[in-house]
Amino acid sequence: MEKFPHLLVLDFDGVICDGLQEYFQTSRQVCRQIWPNLPPEKLDRQRDNFYRLRPVIETGWEMPLLLQALATGVDPGTIEKTWPTVAQTLQNQEQIGKFQLAPALDQVRDNYINQDLTYWLELHRFYPGVIEQLNHWLQSPYPRWLYIVTTKEGRFVQQLLQNQKVNFPLGQIIGKEIKQPKYKTLQQLLIKHNYASDQLWFVEDMLTTLQTVADQPALGQSSLFLADWGYNTSHTRESAKNNCRFHLISLQQFSRPFGQW
Repeated sequence: MEKFPHLLVLDFDGVICDGLQEYFQTSRQVCRQIWPNLPPEKLDRQRDNFYRLRPVIETGWEMPLLLQALATGVDPGTIEKTWPTVAQTLQNQEQIGKFQLAPALDQVRDNYINQDLTYWLELHRFYPGVIEQLNHWLQSPYPRWLYIVTTKEGRFVQQLLQNQKVNFPLGQIIGKEIKQPKYKTLQQLLIKHNYASDQLWFVEDMLTTLQTVADQPALGQSSLFLADWGYNTSHTRESAKNNCRFHLISLQQFSRPFGQW
């Protein structure tokens, strides 16, 4: 493996930032809007289950669906084992899906930012050492290019990083507003910078996302890292460890020189 990435791409949630408290509060607000008959105390009782089961979710718009499922008595064990099926059943039953839930989440976030920015910012915490590491990379010759590619709206990421005094170039934060899978964005970045795929390193906390990237011939030589501190399970981490295509990385390694990754 090359010692330095020319192009280092990071996921945001679960790699840079832990937003579990914000996910819960925002999802709770959306549930209150969409299912007004659900008693708030039923939602509140599911906080810990929601935190524990967050790794089953692939994209953020499913979060209110997860909270609604828990609050209406769907067994957490069933959710853990068969979330895609549970989610599909719920969408059919409730006649609801991504096109209602995603804008509702964004609207709640925008309302927080406009009305109570301090509270919203305080719901997020950054993993230890990560902010310092971002600042270090932004000032050093390697990586040549540093990007954040996330399924969150880019404007929310900008707001959070600005609050941490990270002067991250806005053109290098690519959020869900571009409406395409991450692998496509990675391919476009390689073309844009005229790099070979072995010059790209990608850090992500969702193994399914890494697998999709690994399946693309154009990204066949890229180095793919699963962040073991993110929203994944011991089972997922074990799978990554046993697959030579992926590298399991710890938070300690993340803050070390690239040669120690």
